[in-house]
Amino acid sequence: MSIDRQFVLFCVVGAAGFGVDVATLALTHNMLGVYGARLLSFLVAATATWLLNRYLTFRHSPAAVDLLREYGRYMGLMAGGGAVNYLVYSCLAWRFEQGTSWLFLYVAIGSIAGLAVNYIGASRWLYRPMKSPR
Repeated sequence: MSIDRQFVLFCVVGAAGFGVDVATLALTHNMLGVYGARLLSFLVAATATWLLNRYLTFRHSPAAVDLLREYGRYMGLMAGGGAVNYLVYSCLAWRFEQGTSWLFLYVAIGSIAGLAVNYIGASRWLYRPMKSPR
């Protein structure tokens, strides 16, 4: 699979993850507050994108035998982009309005900010192609 096609699939999966993210945020932000709900929504969305990326975007990569270990590595890796995402979201939520529509916009801006970190990590480290023996 070419990098371009792989990146497009990664972005499509990310868009689906965004939907999971904002739906979780919408359901929990009154209970957990804008920051606690954002942490939960990130974890739920990252889990959804792990499954989708594993079976769609990087399906031609060598399969991991230990799914729990792969999930842990994926979540650890996504924490880098998630930290960028959460920082952008938190700064915007702290500085500007906290209505539901605004929070969705802040999630979107944060997601775009974390995209490059997450794609590079997933494609170059977690699901990197195996080198062929010479």
